[in-house]
Amino acid sequence: MTSIRSAMVLAAGLGTRMRPLTDRMPKPMVEVSGRPLIDHVLDRLADAGVETAVVNLHHYADMLERHLAGRTQPRIVFSDERGELLETGGGIRRALPLLGEDPFFSINADTIWIEGICPNLSNLAAGFDPERMDARLLLAATSSSIGYDGRGDFLMTSEGRLEPRAEREIAPFVYAGAAVLSPRLFEGAPEGAFSLVRLFARAAAAGRLFGLRMEGLWMHVGTVDAISEAEATIQRSKD
Repeated sequence: MTSIRSAMVLAAGLGTRMRPLTDRMPKPMVEVSGRPLIDHVLDRLADAGVETAVVNLHHYADMLERHLAGRTQPRIVFSDERGELLETGGGIRRALPLLGEDPFFSINADTIWIEGICPNLSNLAAGFDPERMDARLLLAATSSSIGYDGRGDFLMTSEGRLEPRAEREIAPFVYAGAAVLSPRLFEGAPEGAFSLVRLFARAAAAGRLFGLRMEGLWMHVGTVDAISEAEATIQRSKD
């Protein structure tokens, strides 16, 4: 598969680690290098040929809705979670009727990276095989990602199949917040709030969770302090 036309942009989180900025705005509106995080994300999707982006809303929903009202590339469709925050898995499950029957991108509204030679989203889509895969995740190296100090998320085989990190283990790859997902991943998923991690674990157990090591450099902008580090990294990439 080489062409994906729709995307789910996960923008409903509370952004508690970004306080005090998120006391007055949604985290996707926090600026890095002079532009809101969600605009960086939507530009990536537009460059990858995405025509429709479904954006879920909860925290400061009206503000985010107003900001995106004039956006045409990609076309924006809102999935309203004002009444109940559904987490990553539940949010996508609710939005499935808006995403269509084909595989789609899922991307966190606050993920940001510096591209390598080839665009990562296009690479991710090009290698997605719905016959073998329920999900293909974009992964960054745990050791070299900017602003990330966790223990990683996955181990990856030579053919790209993923295995979640065991509790006391350190894994070489961290999920970079972007993926190609098949609607099949959500078969039998519960209603209400739940994390995508739950579905990733199920797909991994079935041998249907795959990954791609990204080119370039991923930046984890999880706190206020991480903004300046990300901005400095972006500036160095332009110098």
